[in-house]
Amino acid sequence: MVCRSIRGTVLNWRKARRSQGGNDCVEVAALGPSVLVRDSRDHSAGVIALDSSQWNRLLSAIQSGDLDGR
Repeated sequence: MVCRSIRGTVLNWRKARRSQGGNDCVEVAALGPSVLVRDSRDHSAGVIALDSSQWNRLLSAIQSGDLDGR
């Protein structure tokens, strides 16, 4: 699901500590049972909402290198 805005909701957006100095990464926030993901450079681009199983599969793919460009 892609959301353009979540009006009236205050979210605690976080990004990796290694990227705190830059804006070339994604940010994540929890909203109920969902994990929201957005582009740190373009907040107006929208938000992707993942359920817990989708989030866990994404993390697994990242950690295993399945998403590395080759």
